[in-house]
Amino acid sequence: MQTAQPEKVRAYLLDLQDRICAALENEDGQARFQEDSWTREEGGGGRSRVMADGQVFEKAGINFSDVQGSQLPASATAKRPQLAGASFRAMGVSLVIHPLNPHVPTTHMNVRFFYAEPTDGAPIWWFGGGFDLTPYYGQREDAIHWHQTARAACQPFGNALYPKFKQICDEYFYLPHRAEPRGIGGIFFDDYAEGGFEQAFAFMQSVGDHFVPAYQPIVARRKDSPFSDAQRQFQLYRRGRYVEFNLVYDRGTHFGLQSKGRTESILMSLPPLVRWDYDWHPEPKTPEAELYDVYLKPQDWANQSVNS
Repeated sequence: MQTAQPEKVRAYLLDLQDRICAALENEDGQARFQEDSWTREEGGGGRSRVMADGQVFEKAGINFSDVQGSQLPASATAKRPQLAGASFRAMGVSLVIHPLNPHVPTTHMNVRFFYAEPTDGAPIWWFGGGFDLTPYYGQREDAIHWHQTARAACQPFGNALYPKFKQICDEYFYLPHRAEPRGIGGIFFDDYAEGGFEQAFAFMQSVGDHFVPAYQPIVARRKDSPFSDAQRQFQLYRRGRYVEFNLVYDRGTHFGLQSKGRTESILMSLPPLVRWDYDWHPEPKTPEAELYDVYLKPQDWANQSVNS
């Protein structure tokens, strides 16, 4: 059996963070990431990078972390009770991007690696991650491009992975108390160790490497679109759903807080401005209503064409 190589994963993740930061700075053209390196008392640390008040990105946070501990938190052992009490090492890159223009979607991506050593038995490892898109104003062209790129990330590893991980994404990024998805989804996977370490690591890299090709063309198409104050207010209202999901349901947020991670880095995913309006509903036959009626319904976007 192949031996897991955490240092290879770490080197890839640091490089991925660098490459995504460079792509986002280039797309913004004005703002730059500020880096904040940190250490964790129990072991490990990371480097958090935040871009704020850009001409394209109101806030973009991309965090690398590599933390170790003597006991896995409850969020990581819920599905693996045999690992309760195991020492662990968890590393990953996680990002959330909140653009200024309501026509540019918010997005989230993360790729991660867990390595645990039970008190009795061999080490256990797995990969996880994915990316999803949260538009405020739906664009068919963008949804198709996003999902076709997600499918391309999975394709070299078998035709079954994209539909499987798309469904998992649709089910995970869902707000039960609102009975609605967070956005148009993407792909999401966890507990992935198929084919041994090298094969599983290659899949995680493919997901990480396809994020910029999935997102950057959408930003380039939409960042100069004119928008009204009413559209901006709708964006802030919909950001409220993002906050609700991240604080109430997101397993990564729960893991970070339970493992006593750095709070500023864990909560950097939250938008700088947001609003809640009591019992608000969009007017029928408006672009805002279209978001709910069309784009917040899981669809087979990857097999659609722009002109169909």
